[in-house]
Amino acid sequence: MKRDHRPYSIKRLSSRFEAWYVNHFLRPQFEELGGETTFMKPWHVEINGGPVFLGDYANVIATPDNKVRFTVWSSYGKEGCIKIGKYCLICAGVRISAATNITIGDNCMLANRVYITDADWHDIYDRSMFVGQSSPVTIGKNVWIGDSAIVCKGVHIGDNSIIGAGAVVVRDVPPNVIAAGNPAVIVKHLDTDRPIQTRGDWFTTLTKLKTEVEEKERNNLKDNSLIGWLRSLVFPLKGD
Repeated sequence: MKRDHRPYSIKRLSSRFEAWYVNHFLRPQFEELGGETTFMKPWHVEINGGPVFLGDYANVIATPDNKVRFTVWSSYGKEGCIKIGKYCLICAGVRISAATNITIGDNCMLANRVYITDADWHDIYDRSMFVGQSSPVTIGKNVWIGDSAIVCKGVHIGDNSIIGAGAVVVRDVPPNVIAAGNPAVIVKHLDTDRPIQTRGDWFTTLTKLKTEVEEKERNNLKDNSLIGWLRSLVFPLKGD
């Protein structure tokens, strides 16, 4: 793993630049973008069409080889829409494509390369027809969707459920279960007597959380220097 050689002051400038980029370039493309949202490498987030709503305290992570894409391509005179709730985590490579409506509840986590779609994007028999059949997708609160899973049109996933990595979800998934496989089937029922801590619970102490993260970053980068950082960029060594 490549170590962060940046001095703390440079990292702070980088974070401020990302926040500026979000407000200047991304926010106008959202129909609504909540407060306290954070984006990692926001220039690799693409918004095609709209409206797209993203709730408060969302974390969006993008990388050059795994862009995050929100796409709304309406058809049949219907207005497509993507609505994502508060406290959600959207990891690198996530794609959400809506022709009618995709709704994602609060506290959801979408792992790398998750794909959510409410349409076939071509008709089965007339393949010159774009979009094809479409049916809304609804994902409940506190749902965790694993790496590279696909959620298909018309699916409803209940609150607190987990979708395993690589699963293909073509049927409804009830609340409080783990579903996996292709096509996804229930493999375990969660213990509803055990409380589940959500991302929203984590953010209730936001001020304390920010202070802790800042102190940790400052401590991790305290020995870094500007010259050392520039050297690591131009003349990287083993262990960098």
